[in-house]
Amino acid sequence: MSFAGHSLLPVLPELVLAASAMVLLMVGAFRGQQTTSAVTSLAVIALIVTGVLELWLPGGKLTTFGGSFIVDDFARFLKILALIGSGTALILSRGYLAQQAKIFEYAILIMLSTVGMMVLISAGDLIMLYLGLELMSLALYVVAASHRDDAKSTEAGLKYFVLGALSSGMLLYGASLVYGFTGTVSFAGIAAEAKSGNVGLLFGLVFLLTGLCFKVSAVPFHMWTPDVYEGAPTPVTAFFASAPKVAALAVFTRVALTAFPGIVPQWQQIVVFVSIASMALGSFAAIGQKNIKRLMAYSSIGHMGFALVGLAAGTQQGAQGVLVYIAIYVAMTLGTFAIILAMKRNGQPVETISDFAGLSRTNPVLAFLFAMLLFSLAGVPPLAGFFGKFYVFLAAVNAGLFTLAVLGVLTSVIGAFYYLSIVKVMYFDEPKGAMEPASGELRFVLAVAGVFNVLFFVYPAPLVNAATVAAKSLF
Repeated sequence: MSFAGHSLLPVLPELVLAASAMVLLMVGAFRGQQTTSAVTSLAVIALIVTGVLELWLPGGKLTTFGGSFIVDDFARFLKILALIGSGTALILSRGYLAQQAKIFEYAILIMLSTVGMMVLISAGDLIMLYLGLELMSLALYVVAASHRDDAKSTEAGLKYFVLGALSSGMLLYGASLVYGFTGTVSFAGIAAEAKSGNVGLLFGLVFLLTGLCFKVSAVPFHMWTPDVYEGAPTPVTAFFASAPKVAALAVFTRVALTAFPGIVPQWQQIVVFVSIASMALGSFAAIGQKNIKRLMAYSSIGHMGFALVGLAAGTQQGAQGVLVYIAIYVAMTLGTFAIILAMKRNGQPVETISDFAGLSRTNPVLAFLFAMLLFSLAGVPPLAGFFGKFYVFLAAVNAGLFTLAVLGVLTSVIGAFYYLSIVKVMYFDEPKGAMEPASGELRFVLAVAGVFNVLFFVYPAPLVNAATVAAKSLF
């Protein structure tokens, strides 16, 4: 199977997912909005099939299109994680799509965005990176504003689009400078040329990392995150907080470690600053929040800061830490959003933290699982979140970044305050009234995320070993 002399086998999962999206688009266009539920279910199946195809591909390193598209163990690990994030986000949105917004295009946009993520994760040069980034982002701008009758949703989409266009411009400018000073767009070619510490090249690197920082919502390019998380429909926010973060962090790691391995001290300074700033803002800014989605936005900023601690180490152990962290983060986040989506009273979703008052008395199982997820987000042992932080801090200490590791631990302690305050509201405040029973899809996602989170310490080997193999393929 080839096209213009290039093997299409490495890109087969992406082609299947894109073709599935086109077919479902035709189904929705000809059959109308009543197909929303069927299209969503078929989209989840298409994502599962794509994941199976990804695992079916031959092992080792596969490349196509002149080395601009790479499938290695690093790409496989993160693509499977992105597909899990997207599929779970679609499962979480089934109730919303069936009752509130009958828009079949939603699932198709998620699929196309996922194609962009997969291209982004496998990018082997700056052109493929930009193509993947834009394919991922354009669909995200639309789904952010998918609730067209809601002013906050429309505002969220517009803010995301304007700031996203600005970040894409910065990334393109950085890419053009890198190309100008190295004479190549491939990461391997840039790595061979980028050993002199050329000032122009460093300017390009700064602009390139600025664009990537925006995509992972790291400080100081985080300003869109709280408004978009709050304004977008909750299932969309659950998607934003999971799969796109995987892809953005993947390309951040690949660019830093494979395109600029010769100038680690230069980009390390940038990543250390961004990491500390993100951890600090994520810990302090969330304390005064009343809206749970806005609090999750600041929590997400903080967690990206923790993940970047591993990247700042610039080592194989650091890359492994990033992979373990992002996998655990996706599980914790999707579980938390399953609970937020389950919170309904009198047919209306509740989003303020005070609405969780007395949940332990009206729904003790839900309250327990939510408390466990919050403790995990805070990094309390022996829950999964603790191990995520342990691996990235250990990598930082072994790389000699003691100050970064200490500041990470301190900000983690401060951040625990606002997670514990929600637990306090659930267990010690007077109930406001019983919540409606959660749907089967939400209960399923919550059960899987909760079991993974609570019992991860019993058998962490599969995830840790997979992350080790994936990280090794970068070096």
